[in-house]
Amino acid sequence: MMEEILAILLAVAIAAALYYLMKKALTLLINAVAGLVTLWLLNYFNILAWFGAPDLQINLVTILICALGGLPGALVLVLLHLVGITI
Repeated sequence: MMEEILAILLAVAIAAALYYLMKKALTLLINAVAGLVTLWLLNYFNILAWFGAPDLQINLVTILICALGGLPGALVLVLLHLVGITI
């Protein structure tokens, strides 16, 4: 009897942990896609030329920063690029 109760409690705890991790993973995925789309749109519409700066290079480093940082990562890349620090 006690083993069944422990097994049910363990299953509920595992299900709750998986739900929490999947919810956070979906949020991170959406944020990463938003950052990459922002970089692509900035280059496609040539928006940085309005400020006298060339387009941002989309390479492995900028993709990793946007994938890990999401929209704030893209904003940091744009601000660094406008100041003159290229990554």
